[in-house]
Amino acid sequence: MILFQLTANTGPAECCLAVRHALHALVKEANQRGVTVEVLEEQAGPVPETYGSILLGLLSGDANLAAHTLAQRWSGTLQWICDSPYRPGHKRKNWFIGGALHEPPAPLPDSEIRYDTMHASGPGGQHVNKTASAVRATHVATGVSVRVQSQRSQLANRQLAARLLAGKLQTLAARHVEAAKAQRRLQHGQTERGNARRTFVGQRFIEAQRGEGR
Repeated sequence: MILFQLTANTGPAECCLAVRHALHALVKEANQRGVTVEVLEEQAGPVPETYGSILLGLLSGDANLAAHTLAQRWSGTLQWICDSPYRPGHKRKNWFIGGALHEPPAPLPDSEIRYDTMHASGPGGQHVNKTASAVRATHVATGVSVRVQSQRSQLANRQLAARLLAGKLQTLAARHVEAAKAQRRLQHGQTERGNARRTFVGQRFIEAQRGEGR
């Protein structure tokens, strides 16, 4: 299975709508190429039936060659040129989203994961597996979890859940790094001027005494 994500990043509602449109177009192309698309995780956008991001599993019967080709075709920055359907008269007409092929991260040791099984739920009628095959994988140290029910067997859901959990932890770690950088930039930008606790002067960086240089 190939993991592929469509995301609006930090874009507005129009970008989240663009993700939905891209999803529909991708599924249509997948059907033409004989690729099965499964929704593994989704983050809702601010408007119903839109997505901030959506993680897909792409599967094809040729050792996933067709799935990989499809993912590559949709990878990168995707532009949508359209008047805003939410803000009439808005000047912006260009909306950008991203598509990304996710390489599987290194698997987590089973000793770090707690697995819970449950019955699959949701729409699907007879297509929903009635046995206790759905799996929730929880990272013991952090409490981060994912739930998978898309596969037919408990073992397959367990394996996929472990992959998704590793990817989710990797993403959260990257976000923490970016958040720390953003906080440092914010602190730098908010440095109060004219109220320095210490003052240094000249090329030799000599500290001025209180009252000097003011």
